[in-house]
Amino acid sequence: QVQLVESGGGLVQAGDSLRLSCTGSGRTFSSYAIGWFRQAPGKEREFVAVISRSGAGTSNTDSVKGRFTISRDHAKNTVYLQMNSLKPEDTAVYYCAAGGLASQIWGNYAYWGQGTQVTVSS
Repeated sequence: QVQLVESGGGLVQAGDSLRLSCTGSGRTFSSYAIGWFRQAPGKEREFVAVISRSGAGTSNTDSVKGRFTISRDHAKNTVYLQMNSLKPEDTAVYYCAAGGLASQIWGNYAYWGQGTQVTVSS
């Protein structure tokens, strides 16, 4: 079992950057693939990015390619989501999740953080 805590959200202007962190408890954190998902008001939860257990494999959704980068630091039990050139449509609650496989499907993840709000003003 792993517990996840997100941090780094906030209110920024369009074009700004934010770095979200997802920190996991326990020695098993490195054995999980970590995904980032987001949910805007009135919309379904959507996939943003995922990183494999080793960190060697990553994938982003098309709408964030070239702007968002996912990475992980095993020594710190932390996965980061660097978000550049933010747009108002990136506004959402961002969640990280841990699962056995790197997947774009939120139902494949067993453990979730509480979420962090990202608001991008125009």
